[in-house]
Amino acid sequence: MEQTVVREKGELQAQLQARPGGWRGFVADWSSDQRAFKEVPWGKAMMWIFLLSDTFVFSCFLISYMTVRMSTVVPWPNPSEVFALTIGGAEVPLILIAIMTFVLISSSGTMAMAVNFAYRRDRVRSARLMLATAALGATFVGMQAFEWTKLIHEGVRPWGNPWGAAQFGSSFFMITGFHGTHVTFGVIFLLITARKVLRGDYDHGARGFFTSRRGNYESVEIMGLYWHFVDLVWVFIFALFYLW
Repeated sequence: MEQTVVREKGELQAQLQARPGGWRGFVADWSSDQRAFKEVPWGKAMMWIFLLSDTFVFSCFLISYMTVRMSTVVPWPNPSEVFALTIGGAEVPLILIAIMTFVLISSSGTMAMAVNFAYRRDRVRSARLMLATAALGATFVGMQAFEWTKLIHEGVRPWGNPWGAAQFGSSFFMITGFHGTHVTFGVIFLLITARKVLRGDYDHGARGFFTSRRGNYESVEIMGLYWHFVDLVWVFIFALFYLW
């Protein structure tokens, strides 16, 4: 065993010494995975790349929304009035949005604890916390569906609305719908991963999605990266769309 490790280290050092310098060496490193991702699992690296690309997409959506809002000559609907709920005969502005935000931010805490317990090999607690995260995510999606239904009933459409600039409806449905889709997929994969954790697939190295290596709980952390990203994006949507 020790001879094998020594031989592999010697081969690696020989390969590194043979690497060209400058841009050619940089391209060679990344194309052959010699140093660029040597200590980073490919699953985690690919998730980071996906999140980076998704950041560009959400940024384009939000920048387009801000551009439209600042350039329109028609008054923009007041979010405090549009997203208000009538409770006890009084209009409470943004109450539903505040609850949705609290639910989603709380789910980040349960997801972080799920990752922590997963690396401690406490699969029961990890699975329960992942199920709790999925339940909070499903609650968020349910409240968002209620919000959409309410606004559609009040006359909001992608091409117009009763309160002001016609672009409000298209911006709202595009941004919140795209984010809601991310949350929905996250809930589905949380349920799948929680089931695998609870069954002990990661302990036994069972074959299937994300369970090819024994004792590998990196999939739970990768799921956590995705979920924290979805929560972070909602913070920007909440600040720019609902509070502005």
